[in-house]
Amino acid sequence: MAIEHIIIVGGGTAGWMAAAALSRLKRGGNVEITLIESEQIGTIGVGEATIPPFVDFNRMLEIDEREMLGAIQGTFKLGIQFVNWGGVGDSYIHPFGDYGYNIDGVSFHHVWHAMKNAGDKRPIQVFNAETMAAYFGRFARTPESQREDLPPINYAYHIDAGRYAQFLRKYAETRGVVRREGRVADVAIDSQSGFVTSVTMDDSEVLTGDLFIDCSGFRGLLIEQALKTGYEDWTHWLPCNRAVALPCNRDDGSAPLPYTRATAHSAGWQWQVPLQHRNGNGHVYCSDHMEDEEAHRILVENLAGKPTADPNFLRFVTGRRKKFWNKNVVALGLSAGFMEPLESTSIHLINTGINKLISLLSLGGITQVQEDAFNRLTAKEYEKIRDFLILHYHQTSRDDSEFWNYCRTMSVPDSLTEKMELFRANGQIFREDDELFTETSWAAVMMGQGIEMQGHNAMADAIDFAALKPEIDGMEKSIRYLVQNMPGHGEFLARYCPALQAG
Repeated sequence: MAIEHIIIVGGGTAGWMAAAALSRLKRGGNVEITLIESEQIGTIGVGEATIPPFVDFNRMLEIDEREMLGAIQGTFKLGIQFVNWGGVGDSYIHPFGDYGYNIDGVSFHHVWHAMKNAGDKRPIQVFNAETMAAYFGRFARTPESQREDLPPINYAYHIDAGRYAQFLRKYAETRGVVRREGRVADVAIDSQSGFVTSVTMDDSEVLTGDLFIDCSGFRGLLIEQALKTGYEDWTHWLPCNRAVALPCNRDDGSAPLPYTRATAHSAGWQWQVPLQHRNGNGHVYCSDHMEDEEAHRILVENLAGKPTADPNFLRFVTGRRKKFWNKNVVALGLSAGFMEPLESTSIHLINTGINKLISLLSLGGITQVQEDAFNRLTAKEYEKIRDFLILHYHQTSRDDSEFWNYCRTMSVPDSLTEKMELFRANGQIFREDDELFTETSWAAVMMGQGIEMQGHNAMADAIDFAALKPEIDGMEKSIRYLVQNMPGHGEFLARYCPALQAG
């Protein structure tokens, strides 16, 4: 059956990202795209921080970065600062760029470890431009004419998710996507094929479709309520199941930080996402170890300013659907699963879900092989991200609460155990199946959480460090020069993409 009408159920970030990307189909064929959205149903604005592939998503849509960031109060993000994770009082940054660069085919953290064993006292962080810029609150985009000896700056955004959805709504509607206001009251399923054939609106209008994108949030209106797809629960590895979100002012008038901050508390952690006009904040916690009232109190006590809204309490189960593509329904966003926002992967998973859908989509019809490939690739992606998140909780020395005692002593997937043991033994990090997080990401978090390399790649010992020293020194000096000549993050924002309006 040919795909002539695509129906997206649900708006928010997931729905409008899908609508914006799929609107390109309007250029090449007679495909109708309808997005169903109800103003009476609120969206979950948990994730306002992104990671670098999101920059590429907006470039794919040919969106002007300056215009977008000004419209959505956006700022730049160089990485994530983790506070109190390895131990109370500890702090480290997971940066978006690499530590140094490969030398003679050897990853830099191995070279650094060999240098350290030989008496070099410099921390690995001085060889990463994003980390150093974050520490000093500075930011600049890499100019096309930048000197070859200076490293590029890798970045993502902090965004107001609600404003971003509105921005994409305008983009998509301009390109032919039709928005339908209202709620879905009923879903019709073909008794032979099991495909969804139509949805009935609360005013009794029937909308027929050939491909349905479920962006209805946790409830999974199509993928779960209609198709009974099933859910794989990962709470035993990622036990946090509640969050309270609360935006606030920056009462001290300080410039927004060029990084996200994640501060661990006694039964979870708090996010701080700096936008141009406010901070986005939230406290993710485990209800087995903390009541809602206490979670709210801890959050309020650790805000940078006065709250600007009422607290929004959320409930979730970390995990994923057993299928992300089932029959003619593709789930995106919270409908597909929930990976808590610790590493800002929620919007990224929407992004990659859309990318895979576009890559596999054929308007001639839906085949089983498309569905199977989408599910296999997406499941692997979720599992790799899952392991990376578990690492933050499990690799800790904290023993100050029952929550951290559980996390520190829990069994973890064999795939994560192998990664940790390899890194501890000799710093090896093997990435598989095009997984999201880089060598630097794994090394930054493992070292930041307290895993010490006992050894390094044997090839690092073959390097002549006396001859290499001028190059290593030059690497550090180049990063220092680059950061010293950057403007402050607030200054850069004011010049490059000032917010169109406050509030």
